Amino acid sequence: MQPYVFSPDLRSRFRSNLGSFSAQNVEQPGLRDAAVAIVVTEHKETGEACVLMTLRPPKLNRHGGQYALPGGRLDAGERETDAALRELQEELGLDLGADDILGRLDQFPTRSGFRVSPIVMWAAGAVDLSPDPSEVAQVFHLPLRELDSPDIPRLEESENSEHPVLSAYFPTLGHYMYAPTAAILFQFREIALRGTTTRVSHFDQPTFAWK
Repeated sequence: MQPYVFSPDLRSRFRSNLGSFSAQNVEQPGLRDAAVAIVVTEHKETGEACVLMTLRPPKLNRHGGQYALPGGRLDAGERETDAALRELQEELGLDLGADDILGRLDQFPTRSGFRVSPIVMWAAGAVDLSPDPSEVAQVFHLPLRELDSPDIPRLEESENSEHPVLSAYFPTLGHYMYAPTAAILFQFREIALRGTTTRVSHFDQPTFAWK
């Protein structure tokens, strides 16, 4: 797996691929709207392009101890893009703007009752993070090289759905990551990195991710 250098060419590639993609919305009643930020940035030591990932504190009521993308529910009247930018600032202290947004992916309906809109962003220049300890236990720079592994995705039969549970192993984490986050990252890889239209909202999630 080759490393992907954080560069203007990669940014242009992502913007082009995402611009050609028609994101689908989830028309399912009863879901609460949320947004997450897929932030592509540079690893300070290696120069590789990475995605910012967080580990949530174990004592959180929702999704405690799980890997997550920065994000959260929308405020009343708030747009998905604005919510993703706001949550990114609140969780990681990272200020990005509308010009840093490259595109969006399909909405994903979670077993915990949310309709998640993934917003892809590009964070150039010096990226100094100030994680909020009440929401973030640890921050990871997940290399695109690992996301582009031929072993991703791993699909397991679900006891609760006709569709399999999707997961992915990342050496940087030392663990498997599961849908919905793993499914969203898998679609990001297929759309932004490979230019291939792939839908993921049907994949099931393990029971521990339902709350």
